[in-house]
Amino acid sequence: MPTVTVIQPTIAAEQNTKIRCAAYCRVSSDSEDQLNSFMAQTRYYEKAFEKSDREQLVDIYADEGITGTREDKRDEFQRMIKDCRRGKIDRIYTKSISRFARNTKDCLKNIRELKSLGITVFFEKENIDTAKLTDEMMITIMGGLAQEESISISKNLKWSYQKRFEKGIVNVFSAPFGFKLNNGVLIIDKIQARIVEEIFDMFLNGIGYQRISEICQNKYKAYKDKFSYYGIRYILSNEKYIGDSVYQKTFTTNNLPYRKIQNNGQLNKYYIQNTHEAIISIEIFEKAQKLIESRKHKNIVSESPFRGKLICANCGTKYKRKDSRNKIYWVCRKHDNLAELCMNKRVEEKFIKQSFIRLYNKLLFNYKQILVPLQTSLQDLKLKKFNGKTQVMDIHKEIAKLKEQTHVLARLKTKGFLDEAKYIEQTTELTAKINKLQAELKKLTRSDDEDETLDQIDMLIDFFEKRENPMTEFEETAFESIVEKIVVIDQHELEFHLIGGLKFKENV
Repeated sequence: MPTVTVIQPTIAAEQNTKIRCAAYCRVSSDSEDQLNSFMAQTRYYEKAFEKSDREQLVDIYADEGITGTREDKRDEFQRMIKDCRRGKIDRIYTKSISRFARNTKDCLKNIRELKSLGITVFFEKENIDTAKLTDEMMITIMGGLAQEESISISKNLKWSYQKRFEKGIVNVFSAPFGFKLNNGVLIIDKIQARIVEEIFDMFLNGIGYQRISEICQNKYKAYKDKFSYYGIRYILSNEKYIGDSVYQKTFTTNNLPYRKIQNNGQLNKYYIQNTHEAIISIEIFEKAQKLIESRKHKNIVSESPFRGKLICANCGTKYKRKDSRNKIYWVCRKHDNLAELCMNKRVEEKFIKQSFIRLYNKLLFNYKQILVPLQTSLQDLKLKKFNGKTQVMDIHKEIAKLKEQTHVLARLKTKGFLDEAKYIEQTTELTAKINKLQAELKKLTRSDDEDETLDQIDMLIDFFEKRENPMTEFEETAFESIVEKIVVIDQHELEFHLIGGLKFKENV
């Protein structure tokens, strides 16, 4: 009978290494309450880990309370997930499932990813620890309850807004170009209003959206971001300029994740007259609307999914659309002006569409062999590349302390214990320190190119996972979802640049 000796694993080194813990919370959206809540939770977690021999707190992540239903709007949550991928965190503590996520799908997706990274999550209120395998069912149940609670709150808010609209009671939260807000009321900004009048005048004199956009961007550089092609279209069709307001032009979906979409007759719209002073007369506005309606068939060209996405490999110029003998072509602008300037010839649109369909179907059938290994490799590289940056939490704590000091100064001034000059001097100094720390924090926590690439690869995999059947006819939505641009090598070959930095060549 052979003698069996059991060799115990060496665990001394592990016992000396503390588990790196993070805390995730959501705080009030009110600035003062937010600071107080953040400070309170910081003290709570610092005290909780102070005497622990096994765990140490490495950072606290806090988002505003209003963003719980949309994962992509929770910047701090995203930062925490990225830090987990970088190998900075071993365990996460959070008050409850509803604080962690109000969307069951996102909750489970993140829990599964964290588990795959070897990271556990403890939900204090529900006493659920993801280290125990049986807890996933509990998370589903509790996540479902949190989701129902969120939907119920959303429905109540929608109902209250609906009643306000019916009574003509509205709250204005933002001012369109040409106006400014004064205690919730739109008032005319005289400088901007003159530009609005000029835009309407140009349009009624036969100048198109794109040309108006170019003129305004060159002439009024301070407002350049307001004068995109679509910005001009929005100004010319906005009833706010005749003193009226339409409410519920868009609405939020009932199902999580909530999305804001255009109201194309799904719900009532509310047109309220004379809500504020007008910039444009009704006569001019109506003339503009008739002209917009008459030009709609021409706008089909500009709305093409290929507009701005076709680039000449030879000279770098964008392609433009041309109609010839009932066929649609895309041609390099330089070649179109003078063939000697660029030798790349035109490409018929139907062949571009056919090339995309072939590429799409290849990826649909092979994405697991192409994209999934790429995703895994990128995740492995990130984990090796990044180490924990412990100074991040120190900066967060220092910013919170400085902000607390500004609130103390404000209270002292309000009660008459601090004169105006001293108050300005001290708050200016504190603000400068806060700005410096925030700039430093931004450098330490900014999204790296690898993060963005990995996110886009995830989106691409998710896109194809939801597809079952091959594409037989060109789908504009699919094209716009995954293609960033097409480089035209020549009339026989195209190079598709997809999100995530992927490039694939296809014959025409």
